[in-house]
Amino acid sequence: MERNQIIGFALIFLILIGWSYFTQPTPEEIEAAKEEARLEKLRQEQSQAQAGDIAEVDFQENSAPAVVDSSQFGIFAKAATGKEQTYTLSNDQISISLSSKGGRIIGAELKEHFKILSQPKEEVRKELVKLFEDAKNRWNYEIQLVDRTINTQDLYFEAQQSGNKITFRAPAASGGVIEQSYALSSDGYNVDYDVKFSGLDNFLRGETPVNLEIVNFMDPIEQNRFFEKTYSTIYFKEKDDDSDYCSCRGDDSEQISDEPVEWISFVNQFFNTSVIVEDGGFASMDARVEMYEEDNPDMKKVSATMALPKDRLGSSYAMQLYLGPNEYKRLRAFDNRLEEIIPFGRSIFGSINRHLIRPFFNWLSGFIGSKGIVIIVLIFIIKMAVFPLTYKMLKSQAKMSALKPQLAGLKDKYKDDAQKIQMETMRIYREYGVSPVGGCMPMIAQIPIWYALFRFFPASITFRQEPFLWAHDLSSYDVWFNLPFTIPIIGAHLSLFTVLYAVSQLIYTYYNSKHMDMSANPAMKYVQYLMPLMFFGFFNTYASGLTCYMLFSNLITIGQTIITKNFVFDNDKILADLNVQKAKPKKKGGFQDRIAKALEQQQKIREQQVSQQKKKRK
Repeated sequence: MERNQIIGFALIFLILIGWSYFTQPTPEEIEAAKEEARLEKLRQEQSQAQAGDIAEVDFQENSAPAVVDSSQFGIFAKAATGKEQTYTLSNDQISISLSSKGGRIIGAELKEHFKILSQPKEEVRKELVKLFEDAKNRWNYEIQLVDRTINTQDLYFEAQQSGNKITFRAPAASGGVIEQSYALSSDGYNVDYDVKFSGLDNFLRGETPVNLEIVNFMDPIEQNRFFEKTYSTIYFKEKDDDSDYCSCRGDDSEQISDEPVEWISFVNQFFNTSVIVEDGGFASMDARVEMYEEDNPDMKKVSATMALPKDRLGSSYAMQLYLGPNEYKRLRAFDNRLEEIIPFGRSIFGSINRHLIRPFFNWLSGFIGSKGIVIIVLIFIIKMAVFPLTYKMLKSQAKMSALKPQLAGLKDKYKDDAQKIQMETMRIYREYGVSPVGGCMPMIAQIPIWYALFRFFPASITFRQEPFLWAHDLSSYDVWFNLPFTIPIIGAHLSLFTVLYAVSQLIYTYYNSKHMDMSANPAMKYVQYLMPLMFFGFFNTYASGLTCYMLFSNLITIGQTIITKNFVFDNDKILADLNVQKAKPKKKGGFQDRIAKALEQQQKIREQQVSQQKKKRK
């Protein structure tokens, strides 16, 4: 084939590809064509239904049609057709909507909890919190019959309601029946739920022929979507074991097949939908969490499939449902460790939150109406409790400040030999009986409480939508003003509590640095200022309850420091005590002695290395 022919065929090929690309229908045109084809098919099926070929067609152009070939449902053909109706169970705390199609819950409205729709500094717009209301959700029993699989979400149940109790029944041609019964408590968020598969023994196949499938598309409820997404997942508990959960920060799955599952809970940051088996448990469980991108209206898709034991299907299979807030006392009342879905922490910090901070905070709240004032009172009590350690820290700092004249000449004497300066500094401290680590003890003592509070504020519903000063919600970040752009880590806003904390910490750092000698390690003079800036970046999007705690805790610490150093300590007396300590014989083998020996050993090694380098140069 000649060169011109090859070029000609290539051009023709490229023209055809370009023509195909530029003349192909747009995605909108494709969807419109599909919709038109679907509607045309439904019109034809509706005509056939009127002729008697199909049992019943519920046709609506603007909603999902119910086109049913009843022959596909075998013994449940009668329940395959019908009209969907909605029923309501209600008390002072909750209103639950149920559908006759599937005999299932299609939403729960919490009457005492609100979702804020407006942005900070806008006029407040809010609506009641709704759980399990997404139209894509599923509450479905997959039933394995000998000749086919039936899904209860496709069946129309007959409903009989009396007050706050409703029973849904789907009869089978064999005389059997699927029955679901819901009874809402007169107070609270508990629902007694029973399901029964009567007269179906001869039609079921397999060891676990019935699986309960629950799919929950979690919509955002809180304004701080980052934390809500972080704290939303699936929790579950095996019999005779601790509770467990799927990962909160990414896609995850958990399977259990060797132990009964006592309960499973679909958990938002402050609310949950839980299924609790009263006797025995689910035979197995397959739970999955799927994360969505930020631009998706749903945060996550959480789903679980649980197998019901076959030997229990003929009788009533009793469960309890809970659709409500993550309130510790309510969840604790189930006496099955359901309260562990509140992410207070798993280690000693979680125990501090559950058994110390939480009850103490609630006790204070019984006397003080403002949660912000309670936080400040809590800070004051903690600061007073650790003040003996703080006093020792401040006295240690005062001693080091008194020794600054003795340390001032070390830099000139040993010039740039930082290791030698450090070694001599430690020698002087040891000689005068000063411990440079004495100032660390109050900080170390407060770490368990501080970290516990780090988990407590964004997990406790106590602070949800509680205002204090300029913060409108202590469980979310406070907004000083919004930025026209997003800064990585910091976000698109500035939190005033966090800004004030960072400024107060910088001032405190500067004040302390004036009384400390850093000639042995000059870089520390500048590095210490980085910590407040790092904290600002990290806590700018954190719960304002914690940043409020950090700010006022810092202010109280600064006040304690200034008052103690200027009005309690006598610098002349401290110096006299140091001279007395210097004259005393020194014990060997202590912590400072071991540090000094280690520094001396390092200094010798360094001197040997310098000596060897000089010999090589010669």
